[in-house]
Amino acid sequence: MASAVMNVTAMVLDWMSVAFDAPLARAVVFGVHIDGHLVIEVLLIAVILFQLTRKSYKPPKKPLTEKEIDELCEEWAPESLHPPITEEMLAQPPTLESAAGPHSIIDGREVVNFASANYLGLVGNGKIIDSCITSVEKYGVGSCGPRSFYGTIDVHLDCETKIAKFLGTPDSVLYSYGISTIFSVIPAFCKKGDIIVADEGVHWGVQNGLHLSRSTVVYFKHNDMASLESTLDKMTCGNKRAEKIRRYIVVEAVYQNSGQIAPLDEIVRLKEKYRFRLVLDESHSFGVLGKSGRGLAEYCGVPIEKIDIITAGMGNALATDGGFCTGSVRVVDHQRLSSSGYVFSASLPPYLASAAITAVDYLEENPSVLEALRSNIALLQKGLADVPGLIITSHPLSPIVFLKLKKSTGSAKTDLQLLDTIADRVLKEDSVFVVTLKRSTLDKCHLPVGIRLFVSAGHSESDLLKASESLKRVAASVLAELL
Repeated sequence: MASAVMNVTAMVLDWMSVAFDAPLARAVVFGVHIDGHLVIEVLLIAVILFQLTRKSYKPPKKPLTEKEIDELCEEWAPESLHPPITEEMLAQPPTLESAAGPHSIIDGREVVNFASANYLGLVGNGKIIDSCITSVEKYGVGSCGPRSFYGTIDVHLDCETKIAKFLGTPDSVLYSYGISTIFSVIPAFCKKGDIIVADEGVHWGVQNGLHLSRSTVVYFKHNDMASLESTLDKMTCGNKRAEKIRRYIVVEAVYQNSGQIAPLDEIVRLKEKYRFRLVLDESHSFGVLGKSGRGLAEYCGVPIEKIDIITAGMGNALATDGGFCTGSVRVVDHQRLSSSGYVFSASLPPYLASAAITAVDYLEENPSVLEALRSNIALLQKGLADVPGLIITSHPLSPIVFLKLKKSTGSAKTDLQLLDTIADRVLKEDSVFVVTLKRSTLDKCHLPVGIRLFVSAGHSESDLLKASESLKRVAASVLAELL
């Protein structure tokens, strides 16, 4: 059939050529002989151009009837705005009815509190409360404006100077909310096309900052320096483009999701070898690590100027709120113009800045509080060393003591349910308040879940022993089948 059609088409074309060739046999235009084939080709081109330039045909729209509209509305099913609600999501955490100190009130009874990151025991400190009262009487409660729009108060500048002087950096900048510090700082410096190499165990605030930056993000194995070096080498070796763009390493000093401490000396060596900049979040190490509480740089003996950008929340060791970023004058000044959390948020309430200043003063005047904290960490780690079915995975000096299952069930959901049962029972039976590591649906961290205990310098020896004995007894009961 196809061959027949082609034969007929060829015959028609030959006939048309002959028909056009006869009258144009002697036609010559500008030295070009005009034959039938040329005429046909010109006509075809004209038809093609006509078809390409004509407006497309659109059939007239027929309006829907009322009945058709009603039927469509009945059939339409809107997509859910949120994931399915589970029983775990509906569960309400215990509510504190007092200050979040070493001892708190829950449901009318006193409990030993290991759920609050009150590392230096400064919640309820008399000097801090007095400084807040004085500040409220002088400035009121809020600032009612961003820092760049009449929201800067002298106490903000005093706090920034205090932090920079304490850490030995040229300058610092305050943020009004702790977790917004890191996810405002990262996008302020890291842009689309930049390369970021980050630890896979970073908390959600860091993850959000990485997402907002729109940079190319590559994760390395949690706190694994061999993995970090391999990743840096792959990103830079033979890649001429990588040499011309900004490159960053993003890590935490004390990882919120594991209690591990980053080996800063090795990270600095690698960042200098591969010419990367370093962003370090010290939310759980500032006021904790180092001889005088100046953080990871002091603990590892690394000059602080080797760290390009340092951030920290002030809601942990300093027992206040807000956060700060510290570094060179250029690093700080850049944020005052381009960091969303600084430019667009109302500034830190003045009384919280006063509280931060007083807390740093307290740390400088009472270095023994750090010895008390380290002693409590060691005592608790010793007491929890042989909890049935659980194992400590945090660093010996970390204020976050992290317990995970020795033998996982193979399901993160089932593991979390077991750990939740342990946490609920130690609270109900022994009045010991601990928390499990829960992650939102947005959290991309895949480290094992566990029980976190935040150690405070304000805990007594009896508090630590009570927590150890309670966890041993309850874990042996709950995890009997896994032992």
